[in-house]
Amino acid sequence: MQPLKYLAGYPEHLQQRARELLAQGALGQAVRRRYPQAHAVRSDRQLYDYVQALKERHLRQSVPLGKVLYDGKLQVLKHALGLHTAVSRNHGGRLKASREIRIASVFRDTPAEFLRMIVVHELAHLKEAEHNKAFYQLCLHMEPDYHQLEFDLRLYLTALEQETVRPPDP
Repeated sequence: MQPLKYLAGYPEHLQQRARELLAQGALGQAVRRRYPQAHAVRSDRQLYDYVQALKERHLRQSVPLGKVLYDGKLQVLKHALGLHTAVSRNHGGRLKASREIRIASVFRDTPAEFLRMIVVHELAHLKEAEHNKAFYQLCLHMEPDYHQLEFDLRLYLTALEQETVRPPDP
């Protein structure tokens, strides 16, 4: 029985179904059928605007973002889908903190829903540092289908790792 690292925390019957689809070479296609539409957020500037719009809609009172970008150095297959950081810089003897969000570059070619899910996840970290109940409630507030999207993204990443998955159509 092959281990599915992205699905390790899910019930065995879901893992078994994913294994069956993998064995048939159909997992990626199944995800693609469910999420056929790609997003148009290609550049770092477009990503910044996209994230800023979600932040303005749901988290107006949170700290401002200094930088948002796609990061090709993030290793998705090593469990880093996105990062949120606070960078402190010295400006004339004063420390200035800037918040940054970096999204793995694999999200340039994923379905639109997966980009939204990862952005919601990283934005939620502006208010809640830990993955606790309050964090997931905030994610659900911003994206009501958060848990289903997270599961489907895990299926997508499993398919990416195991088989060739074409990006969704633009």
